[in-house]
Amino acid sequence: MSENLTSPTCCADWTAKASEITIPAYAWVNGKPAAALSGATQPCFNPATGTILAELPDNAPEDADAAVRIARQAFNSGVWSAMAPSDRKRIMVRWADLIEQHREEIALLETLDVGKPISDTLNIDVPGAVNTIRWTAEAIDKVYGEIAPTAPGTLALVQRLPLGVVLAIVPWNFPLSTTAWKLAPALAAGNSVILKPDPKTPLTALKLAQLATEAGLPDGVLNVLPGDGINLGKHLSLHPDIDGQTFTGSTAVGKLLMQYAGQSNLKRTFLELGGKSANIVFADADLDKAALWAAVAGFYNCGQTCTAGTRLLIQQSIYDDFIERMMAHSQCWTPGNPLDPDTRMGAVIDQNQINTIQQYIQIGQQEGARLVLGGESATNTGLGGCFHQATLFADVDNRMTIAQEEIFGPVVSAIPFSDAADAIRIANDSRYGLAGAVWSQNISTALTVANGVRTGTMGVNNYFGGDITVPFGGFGESGNGRDKSLHALNDYSELKTTWIEY
Repeated sequence: MSENLTSPTCCADWTAKASEITIPAYAWVNGKPAAALSGATQPCFNPATGTILAELPDNAPEDADAAVRIARQAFNSGVWSAMAPSDRKRIMVRWADLIEQHREEIALLETLDVGKPISDTLNIDVPGAVNTIRWTAEAIDKVYGEIAPTAPGTLALVQRLPLGVVLAIVPWNFPLSTTAWKLAPALAAGNSVILKPDPKTPLTALKLAQLATEAGLPDGVLNVLPGDGINLGKHLSLHPDIDGQTFTGSTAVGKLLMQYAGQSNLKRTFLELGGKSANIVFADADLDKAALWAAVAGFYNCGQTCTAGTRLLIQQSIYDDFIERMMAHSQCWTPGNPLDPDTRMGAVIDQNQINTIQQYIQIGQQEGARLVLGGESATNTGLGGCFHQATLFADVDNRMTIAQEEIFGPVVSAIPFSDAADAIRIANDSRYGLAGAVWSQNISTALTVANGVRTGTMGVNNYFGGDITVPFGGFGESGNGRDKSLHALNDYSELKTTWIEY
């Protein structure tokens, strides 16, 4: 589907465009659309309306085996793995260009599939994916091997070689972004890839695979298998002919993948998992800016964000005042039609997630937290789908369930602290360590806290900071891999030493 000359500007325009869009209702194997060998399908729903977008192949273990054989053949042939880095770069840059050309179509697919606001998918997710692929492609022919400092008469070469066949499993909350984060370095390094999107949100992954083939990616190098998340994912993770796996998702599933790697061939496993990030506000901060970003950190993407600032740590002397500021800035975070460019908060992924959010809210109230904002599912959109109010709890103790477990919904827990040492103690009282932020105009306080909190990314007077140039990942049960930056290439390559005596 080519982009129209006139871009949509309002909800009616996007609704009309949605009625005409072609849904990629297939798997992508060996450079072309494919059905499941059994012919089985499963529905793909629009979470904003509850309607079925399409019936997609429900791929099973036999489909996985066939795709792995194709990926292995492509890798062994050298058609991509042995291609000159500059040639791989040209194809990947062309791929990024095609994604950019189809940005409205891809943004719309993401909005329909995930329930995210069209303003976010068009202005954040699609440009981010383009930049990830383009930046990584440009780096391919600028990553050098090494010559070791050996004695005279010897020469030691250290080369960086592709792993082989890589399994990439991506989540439903940011499918386009995480697909780009996985595919760009995996393909840049010369691997073949089996991509398993979440069965709830496979559409943009399939469109990206189609465009990759159009850009010149050889057949069989990238294969996309929608299907049952549990059985298909387990079979692929246990597969003896997959050399590495990368996963973004829940900590529980990440632990299973580590087990499957050990039970099979010790495939290299890189995980970006859950979070319960601390957003720490000191009394000397720019309080209005911090409150604005506290709302963004908690409610962006309906809180379905592994880096969400769901633990809001507020210094005791400003606790009540900051709660009022936070509530004021939360008023604009109301659920609305994802196809309306003015909507900031779209749909929750499905009814099961709504139920989970509601269960945690009930637990929070039962354990003594004070509900000061929201707390209910939302029915005011008129769309019939899955929506939830922005929710804020006050008087939260960090030992409460809502402060310890990842809810994956628009629920923020406000926790008081006394000083920097207390803030660090509370922030680190978590099994997770993915993200966080500290707000203070005292650089000594800010850096002391930023260095003291055990987390993969820490913002100072900002939240959600960072770009493709810096690595992303976590400590503890937030995982062990790193997406983005040149560091991501380490996950998808092996080091080989060649020792020469002369």
